[in-house]
Amino acid sequence: MLSGMSFPSPLARGYSGRPQPAAPPAAVPSVAPVPALPALPSRGRRAAPWIFAMLVLVLLALVAYLLDALGPVAAIAGMLVALIPLAAVLLAIRFIDRWEPEPRGLVILAVAWGATAAVGIALGVDYLLTLSTGGDITPLHETLRAVVQAPIVEEFGKGLGVFLIYLTARRAFDGPVDGIVYGALVGAGFAFTENIQYFAVAMIEGGTGDLTTTFFLRGILSPFAHVMFTSVTGFALGLAARRGASARHAAGPWAFGMVGAAALHALWNGSAQFFDFFALYATLQVPLFVLFILGILLLRREERRLTRQRLGEYVGAGWFTAQEVDMLATGHGRRAALAWARGLRGDRTAVMKGFIADATALAAVRQRIVTGRDPGAAAEQHALLARTLAARQALFTP
Repeated sequence: MLSGMSFPSPLARGYSGRPQPAAPPAAVPSVAPVPALPALPSRGRRAAPWIFAMLVLVLLALVAYLLDALGPVAAIAGMLVALIPLAAVLLAIRFIDRWEPEPRGLVILAVAWGATAAVGIALGVDYLLTLSTGGDITPLHETLRAVVQAPIVEEFGKGLGVFLIYLTARRAFDGPVDGIVYGALVGAGFAFTENIQYFAVAMIEGGTGDLTTTFFLRGILSPFAHVMFTSVTGFALGLAARRGASARHAAGPWAFGMVGAAALHALWNGSAQFFDFFALYATLQVPLFVLFILGILLLRREERRLTRQRLGEYVGAGWFTAQEVDMLATGHGRRAALAWARGLRGDRTAVMKGFIADATALAAVRQRIVTGRDPGAAAEQHALLARTLAARQALFTP
């Protein structure tokens, strides 16, 4: 049960399945400067090596499959064209993630999972279902494959990757924005490999004309389709993370998120099967995408509010000034700080960037301490406090 705590936002609320402290623990008092810059604990912020090893094996099998099915020339050409929408999508995700960037290794893992493991799961299920029908693919089978099979299987394969990140790197999975970022990265990886196949087949069957049409439909009109679908799964897991859900308690939100992702996916595929795609695209898909963007903006606003609140708890303990908290909790404040650091002797922009990154991470750690969901957060808190202190000293050294 929750008692004695007030939450200014539902996203800041603690998980009801775990007892919460009657009041947030006091911030540790400021201490003397630490001479050596401590390293941050890596446990809980990176994925298990066995996942990467498995993905390498899947990648080799997938490359062999694409080269055999499409031929080397078409496969390479399809990959080069598919890099264009992938780059645009990754830039957009980077913009979303810039307030508190996720660890680079997890970013690579998310994209790699979508591009290899999720695609492998989808291809494997498709192959088994094809064998079960004896290879007799009727129009009804094609419709069911597009509207039922693909949304369910593909969203499960992609969602499994997001859940693995949640299980193995909980300290880097703090809330809804993190979940959306991981889901979007997995979706981007999946769309990349899928686009290789679509672009290569279009070039083989219709040359440059068909390739241009396919690129317009997939690379211009819908580069964010898979990103948006799987972000729903990530958002649900992000809510569970913010509330401190264990793996067992997070399974429900994860499944619920995948249902939502599959429903959006089925709606998208069904619009091409049963309706005028362009009419439905303009009247339904575009408004949904606009709502998606607005939702992300609101969640980023919540991140800024939480950063201000949690860092403010260190002001009374002497770690930050109120002015520093104002600077760290707003985009214009951060830009002004970077401009100021750039004008210092020797250009100390890198030091200021580290100070901002560590302080933002500290706010997330403080949130985990307040909700009681991370018993090991205290050690990370001390390391981050020491790093911010050292960065401040470096900035003000003549």
